[in-house]
Amino acid sequence: MKRETTLAVALMVLLACPRAGAAQQWPRFRGLQAGSVADDPTLPDTWSETENVAWKIDVPGLSWSSPIVWDDHIFVTTAVSAADDEVQPIRGLYDPGEHNGSVPANGEHRWLVYDIDFETGAVRWVRELHRGVPTITRHLKNSFASETPVTDGERLYVYFGSIGLLAALDFDGEELWRLDTGTFNTMQGMATASSPALHGDRLYVLNDNTTQSFLTAIDTATGGQVWRVERDEPGHTWATPFVWENSLRTEIVTSATGRVRSYDLQGEQLWELSGMSPLTTPSPFTSHGLVYISSGYPGGSLRPVYAIQPGAAGDISVYTDVASGLQEGFPGSRHYSQDDHVVWAYPLLGTYSTTALVHGDIYYTLLDRGFLTAHDAATGAEVYGRQRLEIGNGFTASPWGYNEKIFLLSEDGDTFVVRAGADFEILHKNSLNEMSLATPAVVRGSVILRTQSKLYRIARQ
Repeated sequence: MKRETTLAVALMVLLACPRAGAAQQWPRFRGLQAGSVADDPTLPDTWSETENVAWKIDVPGLSWSSPIVWDDHIFVTTAVSAADDEVQPIRGLYDPGEHNGSVPANGEHRWLVYDIDFETGAVRWVRELHRGVPTITRHLKNSFASETPVTDGERLYVYFGSIGLLAALDFDGEELWRLDTGTFNTMQGMATASSPALHGDRLYVLNDNTTQSFLTAIDTATGGQVWRVERDEPGHTWATPFVWENSLRTEIVTSATGRVRSYDLQGEQLWELSGMSPLTTPSPFTSHGLVYISSGYPGGSLRPVYAIQPGAAGDISVYTDVASGLQEGFPGSRHYSQDDHVVWAYPLLGTYSTTALVHGDIYYTLLDRGFLTAHDAATGAEVYGRQRLEIGNGFTASPWGYNEKIFLLSEDGDTFVVRAGADFEILHKNSLNEMSLATPAVVRGSVILRTQSKLYRIARQ
């Protein structure tokens, strides 16, 4: 059987049985089920720098992209500076100083891709895709390699928005094509972080910037541009576009500071929704037949969450500001009739950096300052309100769940393990004692977790 036929069959199985597939492959940011993992008794609940560590390796440079996994290949990216005085990330939630935390590069950078053996942690190959001094600034908690790559099992697709480079590699590390998408400044000079989305034979790349924001579709085989739509956006989105295969159609949902917009596969806009906070980071995802959208910049008057059902058209906006929600009499959840496409919404539930998790029937919100809330995923009804994890811990990585437990990775490298369900209870705290902002991959009995300098494969030993 030809490799192409084998890949096609494998992808059909993944789509038909996503929860089974999610246990075998982790091809994109947050996996195939947005962090919700099928139960697996071999997955670990506890770990440390030495306990339940199958291996750990050093990864140079500064990068907050997440690892992805296909078969025995773990792919990670990084940007390595030649300068000794590059500004290092600092824990916390803030926009410090005159430039809101924006810092320039001090030296030449090398943009690298690693292929690491799943079983042993050995580095198969390293490919340098670009070398030069970055021409834009970054937020000191961002990096010049924050976009997570994506794979279809045949090619690896890597996007470095900070240098406008999109490239495809084969699994031997050979470059197949590259495309210059343009290098653009973002609002407040915070650099880029929106990862590419893959669907069929198309890659979708979102870049909202201060010059001309755009969404583009790229042919995966050739790197040729299929279409590009310009977007009226003010210049900053870190959210990854989401291809939503729902009961009525397939659409590309993009979350942004100005408006949420959904497009068909030809780039025509289907619907839009205003009422987001500035500096949108959480990525759209689906569960229970709904698509969930949120944003929560701390200085925003709105920090909303929306749950939307298929079939929307035109402007489906709910809020103009917090007052519009309160005046309607729903300081908490807003419930709609079945004819409305926004099924439920909250004006002040969204997060700044983390994307929420639906595990089982519960929508979990990990607030950046270390609180967890739980709501019914279908109706928005509160299951429990804010529960403190630990004073002093901040959170950037998105949560994940398996085996009736929710996992919450802090910027200090502490993973809080919380009982899933209606009763909040902290079961464990697993410490790696190094800063971590990247969301892990969970696959084949292992957690692939990235800290600032290391990559761990955590598995029961």
